[in-house]
Amino acid sequence: MTLLARLDRLPLARPHYLLLLIGGLGYTFDGMDSAVVAFLLPSVKSVWQLSNGELGLIGSATPFGFLFGAIAAGLLGDRVGRKKVMMYALAFYAVFSVIAAFSPNYEIFLVSRVLAGAGAGAESAIIAPFLSEFVPAKRRGWFVGALAGFFSFGFVAAALIGRFVVSAVPEGWRVAQVITALPIVLLLWWRRSLPESPRFLLAHGRTAEAEQVVARLEQAVEKATKAPLPPVPEAAAQPMTETPKVNLLTALKFLWSPAMARRTAVIWAVWFVITFSYYGFFSWIPTLLVERGITVTKSFEFSIIIYLAQVPGYFSAAWLSERLDRKHTIALYLTGSAVSAFWLSQMNAPWSITLAGAVLSFFLNGTYAGVYSYTPEVFPTWIRATGTGLSSAFGRVGSILAPTIIGVSAASLGFGGVFGLTTAVLVLGVLCVVVFGLSTAGRSLEELTESGAPVAVTKELNK
Repeated sequence: MTLLARLDRLPLARPHYLLLLIGGLGYTFDGMDSAVVAFLLPSVKSVWQLSNGELGLIGSATPFGFLFGAIAAGLLGDRVGRKKVMMYALAFYAVFSVIAAFSPNYEIFLVSRVLAGAGAGAESAIIAPFLSEFVPAKRRGWFVGALAGFFSFGFVAAALIGRFVVSAVPEGWRVAQVITALPIVLLLWWRRSLPESPRFLLAHGRTAEAEQVVARLEQAVEKATKAPLPPVPEAAAQPMTETPKVNLLTALKFLWSPAMARRTAVIWAVWFVITFSYYGFFSWIPTLLVERGITVTKSFEFSIIIYLAQVPGYFSAAWLSERLDRKHTIALYLTGSAVSAFWLSQMNAPWSITLAGAVLSFFLNGTYAGVYSYTPEVFPTWIRATGTGLSSAFGRVGSILAPTIIGVSAASLGFGGVFGLTTAVLVLGVLCVVVFGLSTAGRSLEELTESGAPVAVTKELNK
């Protein structure tokens, strides 16, 4: 009887849903911070008389910080623990969001947005691998997809802040950033009670601590369900307890070894495609609407409709992830994104743009639900946080490039050309995941990653 077999046979119950809520609220604030920047751009452009190029840098600042935060979170999460990184990353983000709110000039604002993005990126990269390690295989796709769905609440909240704070309150762009940071104090207090991942503890030889975590979770589930726990199945493969020291060099050597290169290439490509398309669209949609003759206030109202479409996008994909497999769900929603982006490129009227944009929002965010479920599943426990962080970081290269490329090319390509470019990028992503993606639904994390070729490569690194 192994600890992981005991953990994986538990039914989802109140303790799991509490983990979902605590982790999900972190994603809500991450999403709010990422989205609110788009609503700040018209205000800061006016305040500091900025060019489109300087606005593009602000649009790229948060994802640029995300890149470094995701890399750091992955490496530290595999060395010192998932929980510590999650706590400190959130505090780091809150501090620099407040500094950005009180920035006296463009330069301080830009640097603060980069550093706030680093905190948000670290938070974003660590939550999914951390919580995926508590969830049984048969419900992991829905759970992590639903976890990612909390991003949508943050985007909707950001749109509401844009409409009712940024455009309606004096110095509203400063107030908005304070609003995104302050509730985090409560979340930090709440998270103190979270346990460390038992899979992380086992991978580091801390078996007694892992036993305590699993035993407490079993007791809590039994109390919540008021029923005996299911019998323990045959022991699953255990994570290796003699693991290499994780640093950037050993991580890259393992991830791009012959046994892992295909998995890594697919997941990095999907992260790049979806993040490029997502940030290209959401960073500029309010500004593009304004440039098509729509007032700032009305463009923010249209943006609320577009952002609301994220909610069913995330949760429908979370539901499908356990029925179609993660890779097929990702391919389906990427295809819908490509069709929607092309449709948007052909629209001219404000309401037709809003409708096409809402459909694109639905599919783009559904893709993210699949990607957040899929990514932690393809990497072994000892490098799961690093693998997820590096994948997310590579995706952030797309988010850094997209606002600047669209800002520079919008003048020459026009509204239609911008989303025609997005369509082409999305089609490449569909082909990549359909041809080379790994099927993961219903398989334990250890079955996917702790046997066969990946273990042979791990042993080579240990020599």
